[in-house]
Amino acid sequence: MADSQSNEPPLLEVNNLFTHFDTPRGIAHAVDGVSFKLERGRTLGIVGESGSGKSVLSRTIIDILAKDGSVLHKGEIIFEGRDLRQLPEKEMREIRGREIAMVFQDPMSSLNPVKKIGKQITEVLTKRLGMTKQAANVRAAELIESVGIPDAEQQLARFPMHLSGGMRQRVAIAIAMACEPKLLIADEPTTALDVTIQAQILDLLREQQRERNMSVILITHNLGIVSGYADDVAVMYAGRIAERCSTDELIAHPRMPYTEALMNSAPALSDPPHTRLNAIPGLPPNLLDVPPGCRFHARCPNVQDKCKVDMPELLVEDNSEHSFACWHPLANGKAGEMASG
Repeated sequence: MADSQSNEPPLLEVNNLFTHFDTPRGIAHAVDGVSFKLERGRTLGIVGESGSGKSVLSRTIIDILAKDGSVLHKGEIIFEGRDLRQLPEKEMREIRGREIAMVFQDPMSSLNPVKKIGKQITEVLTKRLGMTKQAANVRAAELIESVGIPDAEQQLARFPMHLSGGMRQRVAIAIAMACEPKLLIADEPTTALDVTIQAQILDLLREQQRERNMSVILITHNLGIVSGYADDVAVMYAGRIAERCSTDELIAHPRMPYTEALMNSAPALSDPPHTRLNAIPGLPPNLLDVPPGCRFHARCPNVQDKCKVDMPELLVEDNSEHSFACWHPLANGKAGEMASG
């Protein structure tokens, strides 16, 4: 996925991670054996339908899920040589927001509606970095300007409700950037925005990443977004990674039928108005009652008997860094047979 010539260890390494929820109806397998690496300065796109486990994965990494015993964990989350799952809460609080920051889908859920914008930014700077109030005010104005919001002094005195959705998301990014994080997790950061504002927010994230040599995990259901902004891609389905490789390789040579179905479901600019979308037939499996075999088999056009019984492992294709979990992967537009090796 990333530069295989680099001898530097990855910034983040997730190994065989499980996140299950103990619910009154049974155990929900939200994240079920996920592994990946993220190198410094690179962007990993995590793509999949709603309910595939993307957001739960991100919240597991920064440890913001419930602590009431209803969340069951297993696996490793290695960040700069430290297993985050083994750290006490006090140390995790220091990492969360300072070394790993997150931008959520809806900025109104992450911004305090009754606090002025300036106060929300300066609180981060004074509490996390120990800045004086005066220095924090100056830095807050610089952060607001860095994310493309004009009239910084005036905007800092306003409340979130006075800003548009795009402006609020820029404020959320400014707060995330305040402590110069090494890793930014952006969870569907443009879903509620119109197309023009989406592009501006994504361009802003890329600009911030390049300026700071920051790693980014970009979570989305839109492969079009990933193709323009991510170096590498992990396609998730029903709590597992179904395919993983560089973005260019995925767009040119998808091997998993689910990946191809995601691509085909996206509208094309060349389509005339009112063209029907190519929806993926059926529904994702119930994570409270996961079926045997490949989790995509009930919706897959290439399904065979083996797919209904044996779960394929995520294996690396020969002489490449392209891995996929499929017994009958696509090969030149046709279904082939993957060695069970």
